[in-house]
Amino acid sequence: MRVLVTGGMGFIGSNLVKRLHLEGHTVDVVDDMSNGHEEFLEKYEVRDSVSVLRYPNEKREYIRFFKDDFAGSILSTVAAGVYDVIFHLAAVPRVSFSVEYPAETTEANLNKTVMLFDAARLGKTRVVFSSSSSVYGGAEFRPTPEDHRKDPKSPYAWQKSACEDAAKLFGSLYEDSDIVCLRYFNVFGPNQYGDSPYSTAVSAWCHAAKNNLECRSDGDGTQSRDMCYVDNVVDANILAALSDQKFKGDCYNIACNDSTTNGDILTYFINNFSAKVRNAPWRAGDVMHTRADVSKAKEELGYEPKVKFWEGLERTIKWWGLK
Repeated sequence: MRVLVTGGMGFIGSNLVKRLHLEGHTVDVVDDMSNGHEEFLEKYEVRDSVSVLRYPNEKREYIRFFKDDFAGSILSTVAAGVYDVIFHLAAVPRVSFSVEYPAETTEANLNKTVMLFDAARLGKTRVVFSSSSSVYGGAEFRPTPEDHRKDPKSPYAWQKSACEDAAKLFGSLYEDSDIVCLRYFNVFGPNQYGDSPYSTAVSAWCHAAKNNLECRSDGDGTQSRDMCYVDNVVDANILAALSDQKFKGDCYNIACNDSTTNGDILTYFINNFSAKVRNAPWRAGDVMHTRADVSKAKEELGYEPKVKFWEGLERTIKWWGLK
């Protein structure tokens, strides 16, 4: 396949790009580096306005990198039908950040996504869209199925929900629209950095343990999450890309159908790294519990969460150099 990965220098995107490259696909990456990390760019060679990457000891084709916000010339390329699949991961992430900056995040997460959907329709190209479990809000039923009512509690959650609605609308209006939405539940793993006030819990606590800092605990520790290791998410993206199904805004939960409390994870850090904990108030826009029903993704995409939480945490700890 020839593919485009938006947000390919971020956490999930960089893991997906590496897998796609190693599997022999032709990969273009577009990222404005607002959330990407310069560490990934150290491997790049600049050629004119395009950077190219080759992984060490690899003879496969270069990955092309475009530093852009995907709202400019790249949309013309998409509309021309150059790509087989577009993986749309570019976003301004984090619930708490969207609460502080609702207008800016709406422009990035909603408006530009609709522009990409339209360009992909013109190019007759599938879009694998990265959505979020936050669209459910405080779900009434757990495990939560995809047909559960949506109740977004933050601008970020509303933006993702609105993108899903746009995908369904495009699917009903345009024959050439082919968009599938993957609702991620609390993704963690390598390439996720924890040095931002908006970092997720696992990455923030790994960063704290690595640097002998306090682990911030929002709330009383009883909140629970369906934590999903990043390799599972990469698997789901590729399965959706290769599916024979014609998507019309179909949504799928991508998670492990399990929950782990923040208190249990903190206890692990205390026991293994003598972590110090600092309690903090509950953050606006967060929900107490998440747990996904992933049966639809299993049946229709062939998805299987191969890496469970504690194994994924051990892999993440190793990546951080903590063991």
